[in-house]
Amino acid sequence: MNISLLDVVGPVMIGPSSSHTAGAAKLAKTARLIYGKPFHKVSFGLGGSFASTYRGHFTDFALVAGALGMSEDDENLAHSFEMAQKSGMEFSFYPTDIPSVYENTARITFYSDDGEEFFVEGASLGGGRILVTNINGLGCEINASCPTIIVQQQDVKGVVSDVSTILAYNNINIGIMRVNRTARGDKAYCVIECDEVIPANVINDLKRVNNVISVTVVNIGGGQ
Repeated sequence: MNISLLDVVGPVMIGPSSSHTAGAAKLAKTARLIYGKPFHKVSFGLGGSFASTYRGHFTDFALVAGALGMSEDDENLAHSFEMAQKSGMEFSFYPTDIPSVYENTARITFYSDDGEEFFVEGASLGGGRILVTNINGLGCEINASCPTIIVQQQDVKGVVSDVSTILAYNNINIGIMRVNRTARGDKAYCVIECDEVIPANVINDLKRVNNVISVTVVNIGGGQ
C-alpha cells in the first residue's frame, strides 16, 4: 500500500481539524470559484457532524474564510467573521439533511445582487480532502486536487468532441472526464480534470463552442 507523507502528518493548515476546519475552508473556496460571480450573501447548510460540532471545530470560521477566497492555511482564518463584516458579505448557518455517503457535508448557497441563488454541495473527506457532489442541482464529482474545467452545455452531439479538440490543440492533457445530464437533449455538465493550469485564452475558446452555456475553471492544484 502506498502511503504519502500527507496521509501521516496531514495538510498544512490552520487547525484544529483537517476535516472540520481545513476541509471546510477548501470546500467553501472551491464553491466560490465554481460560482465565479460577485455575491453579497452566502448561507451554509450543514449536514452530518458539521451540524453538531461546527462551532467547536471552527468549521463556521473556516467556511466563511473559504467563501472570502482564503485558503486553509491562511493565518487570518480565525478572523474571517470580522473580515466578512468589513467586506459587506452576509453569512448564516443552518442545519439540514444532505443525502450523502459522507459524514461532513455542506450546502453553500450564494446570493447575487440581481436576485440569483446558486448552490454547491460537497463533503470534507478528511485530511483536508474534499469532494463537490452537486452544482446547482446537477450531480458531479470534483475533488479540486488538479485544474478542473466545468462546462455547462446543451446535450447535443459534438460539444464534448469540440471541447476535447481545443484542449488537445493547446497541449492540455485530460486526466479524467465525466459527463452528466439532467435529461436527454436538456442541459448537461462536462467535468474535466487536467494536468495543466488552464490559461485564459483556452477558457475563451471553450466559451465560443456552439451549444456551450458556460465555462468555469478551478485552477486549484495547478499552482494558482
